[in-house]
Amino acid sequence: MRTKVAIIGSGNIGTDLLVKVLRLSETLEVAALVGIDPESDGLVRARRLGVPTTASGVGGLLAMDAFGEIDIVFDATSAATHVENDRVLREHGKRLVDLTPAAIGPYVVPAVNLGDHLDEGNVNLVTCGGQATIPVVAAVNAVTPVTYAEIVASIASRSAGPGTRANIDEFTVTTARGLEQVGGAQRGKAIIVLNPAEPPLIMRDTVLCLTDDVDPAAVIESVGAMVAAVAGYVPGYRLKQPVQVSRLDSDDLLAALVPRGASPPRTKVSVFLEVSGAGHYLPPYAGNLDIMTSAALRVGERLAERRPAEVGQ
Repeated sequence: MRTKVAIIGSGNIGTDLLVKVLRLSETLEVAALVGIDPESDGLVRARRLGVPTTASGVGGLLAMDAFGEIDIVFDATSAATHVENDRVLREHGKRLVDLTPAAIGPYVVPAVNLGDHLDEGNVNLVTCGGQATIPVVAAVNAVTPVTYAEIVASIASRSAGPGTRANIDEFTVTTARGLEQVGGAQRGKAIIVLNPAEPPLIMRDTVLCLTDDVDPAAVIESVGAMVAAVAGYVPGYRLKQPVQVSRLDSDDLLAALVPRGASPPRTKVSVFLEVSGAGHYLPPYAGNLDIMTSAALRVGERLAERRPAEVGQ
């Protein structure tokens, strides 16, 4: 029997997740797509596919016949809206997968720490940049402590909708914290670039890690294994070029980036990634959105395996 889920948000992310669940999942069933605009493409498409919908927001979801049978709710709205959705839905015992940068629940990146948070009532998927880069930082940190991690996520301007643009500040803060709390870096920094180039460019991510002395072969192997793990649920995730491991001179300006009291870094690890979308609903250049919905699908399926009766035992 499939686990019934609801998706709040009928924009690009919510609609792509809807299509992914319908096409790919053997364990989840979409019992509701929730929006606020009855003529949004997401709600129109869902109705055409026979999926129950409401254009009355979370209040409309509570009034739906299927609400009592829904176990997991995906929130693809905004950080501010998720705060209220979490308050309302937790009172009804729903498990939430947060695709906004609200960060109410613990940060979860499937390839890194999903198994540690299967009993949580609310899990946060950080950001698109976090889903792409935190695994790499964690892979380097598994070999040697990362004193400083910096990431730059470059996405097509056309793939940044109103929700993404409204959450730019939250993106930088949430991603930086994820680099530290999940990736293991002592200090993290995140930058996002909205590239207006035409035709739109595929998502690119650059990861810089500063570490002590390290075996380059061990780092390259660890990063390669992690990239393969992420690609297991995000098929368009790949290394753009080989991992670079180089010595860092003591007078290099990058050395000033490490936290106070930390040993001066001796090694710089640079990783260049590309993320293309699967094209289920969004265009292939929208890898920033595809990696979020792909991660959400993986998390939802793992949560479904962990039946509610098991939680808290």
